[in-house]
Amino acid sequence: MTTTARGLSAKAPAGTSRPVRDGRAVCTEEDGSPVLVTRVGLRIPGGLTYESWERAGQRLADVVDSSAWCLGDWLIHGEREYGDRYRRAVEAVGLEYQTLRNYAWVARRFTMDRRRPALSFQHHAEVAGQPDDEQDYWLSRAEESRWSRNKLRSHVKAKRRGGGESERQVSLPRIEAEQARLDRWRAAADRAACSLESWIIASLDTAAGIVLEEGRAGAVAV
Repeated sequence: MTTTARGLSAKAPAGTSRPVRDGRAVCTEEDGSPVLVTRVGLRIPGGLTYESWERAGQRLADVVDSSAWCLGDWLIHGEREYGDRYRRAVEAVGLEYQTLRNYAWVARRFTMDRRRPALSFQHHAEVAGQPDDEQDYWLSRAEESRWSRNKLRSHVKAKRRGGGESERQVSLPRIEAEQARLDRWRAAADRAACSLESWIIASLDTAAGIVLEEGRAGAVAV
C-alpha cells in the first residue's frame, strides 16, 4: 500500500500493513527524494547529501522559530477575542498553557513591525524584559554582528555587570530556592526557549496580570 505526500509516493515500511502518514517536504534532493516532516518525526531518504541535510536543518529551525511567534500571537488573539473560552482551545489542542503564556509575553513585547526576521525568537526573548529602545539597540547589535542567542546574552550580562543598566531598571531582591525548584524553573525556561531570567520576568508578569485582572473584576462586581 502506498500513501501520497504532495504527489510523492511512499511505500509502507517492511513488516507492517500500516501506511506511512503524509508529510511535508522540507528539502528535496536533485533526484526528487524529499526529507519529509511527519507527526512523529523526519523521513530521511537514503544517500542524502550533507548540503541537503544542512538545508533541511535550517528550514526546520525556521519552522520552530516561526511557531513560537505564531503560537504567541494565537494566544493573544484568543485572550482578546474569546474571553475564558480560549483556555478550552488550549486544552483541546494539547498545548502547555504556561509555555504559551511565555510565548505570548514575548509576542506582546514586540509588535510585528519590530520583530527582526534575521534573528530568532530566542534573541527577542533575551531582551523582552527591557524598555523598547534598549530592545532595539541590542537586537540591532545582534543583527549587525551576527550574534547567536548566547552571544547576545553574554553581551547584555556584561553591560549589566559594568553598571550600564538603564535608570529605568532596578534589581529584584535575592531569591533563594531549593535546588529541585531551581532545576524545575530552568527546565521550564528551556522549554520556553528563553533564559531563566527572561522566564522569571515573564512568569511574574503573567501572575501579576492575572491577579490585577481578578482585582478589577472583583471591583466591578462590588
